[in-house]
Amino acid sequence: MTDSPSTEIRLSKRVSELAGCSRREADELIELGLVKVDDAVVDVLGSRVRPGQRVEVLPRPGGARLERVTLLLNKPAGGELAEPGLWALPARRDARDKSGVVFLRRHQQHLVQAGWLDDEAGGLAVLTQDEKLARQLGKHAADYEQEYLLALAAPLPDGALAALNATRELDGKALAAFRFSRQSDRQLRLVLRENRAGLVRRLAEAAGVEPVAIRRIRIGRLALGELAEGCWRYLCAYERF
Repeated sequence: MTDSPSTEIRLSKRVSELAGCSRREADELIELGLVKVDDAVVDVLGSRVRPGQRVEVLPRPGGARLERVTLLLNKPAGGELAEPGLWALPARRDARDKSGVVFLRRHQQHLVQAGWLDDEAGGLAVLTQDEKLARQLGKHAADYEQEYLLALAAPLPDGALAALNATRELDGKALAAFRFSRQSDRQLRLVLRENRAGLVRRLAEAAGVEPVAIRRIRIGRLALGELAEGCWRYLCAYERF
């Protein structure tokens, strides 16, 4: 005879009883990955358990608390970031991730994009639960260099590089300092300190240059590196933009 749904209780209630803590504290223990049900970690709030299941509350490490995580993603060109959590799949985590962070399902929740990256562009995208970081890379984008590579539809014409660097305003608004440099006949490098939707393409097209691919490879001190397309890793505690 199987247990009926009416005999199940919320896991947080059982944890509260076992640990002698409040329901809110029990929820935090669950989110921290410190609760096992039948030897398997359960970190999903709202989970329920049957009377016969074994619930274990693991020791809480000193200072353990709910950390806001930040993910670095190599976004494919054309990928949308409207729902950032959809990119944070455990199977797509980079095997070389050195952060030491244990993946929890809550890390897929409450993520926002920090430092705008157009849907058409690929490369380094920042997804974070840290509101302060989101503000830093948004409202204070001028404090951080961003580096892009642009693949061109045709070889760069003579004089085009000077024209690319001559633009001073768009839509009547002055531009922050930026610099195009030539990597090859069909590739440009762009370094800028501004973050407007569509800005990279518009800067190129203002000088009659047509990019066929745009890829961000660096924000501040953090480079995309060898992160494979579609994969992500956690921002390490020692890393700074």
